[in-house]
This record gives sequence, C-alpha cells and structure tokens, in this order.
Amino acid sequence: MKMGVHKNSPKASPKQKPATLKSLLDHDSRYNTSSRQSHTDFSTSEYEEILSLVSYCSYTYTFTDPSESPSLRNLKREKLTKLLSIIKPLKKSVAPDEILSPLFAMIMANLFRPLPPSNTSIVSISPDDDDFVATSAAAWPHLHLVYEILLRLVVHLEAKTLREYIDDFFVLNLLALFQSEDPRERDSLKNVYHKIYSKFHSSRSFMRKAMNDVFLHYIFGGDEKHCGIGDLLEIWGTIINGFSVPLKEEHKFFLMRVLVPLHRPKGLQAYHKQLAYCVYQFVEKEPMLGVVVVRGVLRYWPMTNCQKEILLIGELEELVENMGIEQYKIIALPLCKQITKCLNSWNSQVAERALYVWNNERFVKMAMEGINEVFPVVVRGMEKNIKGHWSKSVRQLTENVKEMLEEMEPFLYSKCLSELDRYDSVRCEEEIRRKEMWGKIEIAAKMNRFDYDS
Repeated sequence: MKMGVHKNSPKASPKQKPATLKSLLDHDSRYNTSSRQSHTDFSTSEYEEILSLVSYCSYTYTFTDPSESPSLRNLKREKLTKLLSIIKPLKKSVAPDEILSPLFAMIMANLFRPLPPSNTSIVSISPDDDDFVATSAAAWPHLHLVYEILLRLVVHLEAKTLREYIDDFFVLNLLALFQSEDPRERDSLKNVYHKIYSKFHSSRSFMRKAMNDVFLHYIFGGDEKHCGIGDLLEIWGTIINGFSVPLKEEHKFFLMRVLVPLHRPKGLQAYHKQLAYCVYQFVEKEPMLGVVVVRGVLRYWPMTNCQKEILLIGELEELVENMGIEQYKIIALPLCKQITKCLNSWNSQVAERALYVWNNERFVKMAMEGINEVFPVVVRGMEKNIKGHWSKSVRQLTENVKEMLEEMEPFLYSKCLSELDRYDSVRCEEEIRRKEMWGKIEIAAKMNRFDYDS
C-alpha cells in the first residue's frame, strides 16, 4: 500500500497520478479493514460471524414453554458454544463497538430476566443439609455459556473499553440475580462480580454500597428468601482481606452496622461460615473491634434456636483467640454469663458445646482476667448442672470442668461454694416465709368467707 512507503524510499515514484474519488474510497476501505484487524483479534470472516451469532443468540428461550422447539434450543446452545470458542482466544486489545454493543445487548437479554418466585425460605436451608435439593435454573444450558462469555470479556478487555457497557445499571442487575436458587448460577455471578470489582477501581465504592443495601434489606426488610447472602459475603471476605491497617471508618461502620446485625436473622445457618470469616478478619486486623462484635453477638443471641446458639458459641470462641488482655477485661463477665446460661441449657447439644469452650486455653485466660466477677457466676452454673441436669453426659462434662477450675483456683472456688450455700440458705428461708405468709392469707380468706356466708 502506498501509504506505507517512506517519502525518501527509492521505490517511491517522483511522478504520482492525481487521486480520483474511486481510488480514495478504495484506499479508505482497505485502511479501515486493516485497522480493524490490527486492533482486534478477529478476522473479517470472524467479525461477520460474531455479529450473526450474537443476533441469533439474542432470542431467549424459557425452557418451560411447551411450544418451544427443542431443536431450536439446541441450535442456540451450539451457536453460543461457537461464539465462546471465537471469543476465548481474545487478548488484551480494544474490541470494536460494532461487536461489543450487540454482544452486551445479547448478554443482558439472556441474563437479566425475572426470577421465578422462591418456594423455600432461607431459614430451612443448611449448608450441611444433604436432603436439600437446590432449584435449577431451567435455562441453565444457555445461561452458563452466556456467563462464560461475559467472564471472558471482563477478564481480557481493558476497563476503559468495558466502562461504557458495565455501568451502575449493569451492576445492580447482576446483584438482583444473586436471588437465584440455582447454586451454579450464583457461583458464576460471584466470579463475574468479583472480577468486575477487581478491574473497575472507580466503581468499587458503589459496588460495596450496592451489596450493603442487599444485606440491610435482608436484615430489616423481612425478606427471608434471599439465597445469595452467603455468596455476597464470600465476595466481601476477599475484599476485607485486602484492607490496610489502620482500617478506615467506612469499613468499621460496615462491620458494626451490617456484619454484626447479620447475626440476627433466622436464616443465619445458611451463611454463618462466610459471615464468621468476614468478622474474624476484622478482629484479626484490629483486635479492639472484637469487643464491638462480642457485644453485638450477645445482643442478638437467640432465645429458642439451639442450632444457632451452637454456631454462635463457636464463633465467640474463635474471636477470643484473636483478642488481647485489654479486651478480655471488658468482655470477660458478659461473655461468661452467656456461656454459663448455655451450659445450663436443657438442650444437651448446646450445653455440651458450651462446656467444651472451657478446654480452650485462650478462653480460660480471658475468664481469669475477670476472675472475681466471673467465678461466682460460673460456679453457680456448674453446681446447678451437677445437681439437676437431665443429661448424664452433660453432668459428666460439668464435673470435668469443675475439677479443672478447682485445681486452678481452689481457694476461690471453695469461697464461691460457701457463698452459694449461704445464698441458697437465704433463698430457702425466704421461700419458707413466703409459703407461711400465703398460708396465713388463705386461712384469713376462708374465715372471711365463713363470716360472710353466716
């Protein structure tokens, strides 16, 4: 091409013919084709094939309508597979808007759809429940290929190229899809959302706020059917891991106003593992935050949910391991009071879990920081179990813990027992006086009725 010849080249003709309109148009056409090929990873035939495939794949199938043709659905799946195979070798280059615009329109048409109403409350979902069968997205044969195409674009194209297509509206629609009951779809969403967060630095604040809005609506809006809370918390776990110390006030605010209240909903079991990991990272970075978390967890302690109690006891035990002596002095009494209530629980699993906490050296060290206030509470709980708990295993475990505490502080334990005996004696005398008083009142009432009848 003549444009590529240097003006000092000996091959350049000193006498060039004047350019005609036709030659200029031909030259411009060749330049555009060459430029498009040099700035993309697609040949001309692939370029046209992509547009054809995108146009066909923009039509969506519900997979629930009996009038839909199975052969046409299979044909779309084949075309999506073909489209993915063309896009897969994509390098970090600038794809033309002529491809990206219809491609993202196709992605949005397939993904951003109304989800079917949920028939299962998150309260009934447990990560370890082998009997629970997740509801599959009917159109998953197509959806998983569309997610793969989207992920490939996000990973391999520059942020400045994608910014026009992946905006706030796009992010909010992705978040809405986390309500899908299909774990495969939520897993794909999780990967895509995290990749977008990693690449779009300027959008990170908005993306965090958007996730927080989902959490707050779940906590306070009465929506107990959101299946994606655990997946969103998993994304947050990787985000928190990257926070620098000292933590920003914005991040501490998120811990206190979002993560701690997430211990309140009935569906905690479905996402507790991810929640505990997020909280643990905060306390690991700044141990003083452990005081805030422990107080918050105690505030939201369940009254009748035994499985939830067992989870929270384990979480508190892990938090204690990351805290220092100064924090121990603050939380020792309220925490030991709650653990003592749990070891007195009539549910043997809760009682046993609370007793096992005393095998943790860090927990015992924490309790010793408030020994004068903690011991009377603990001794009273121990003696109550030994004398009256229905479970033999709980009574045996209580005896073991009692022996350990007596070996550690024999004088103080004996003193607490004496005070407990005095307290019980006083209570017994008060009970006797109360019964005598009520006896006198009953006699007086009978006499008054006798006088009235006569």
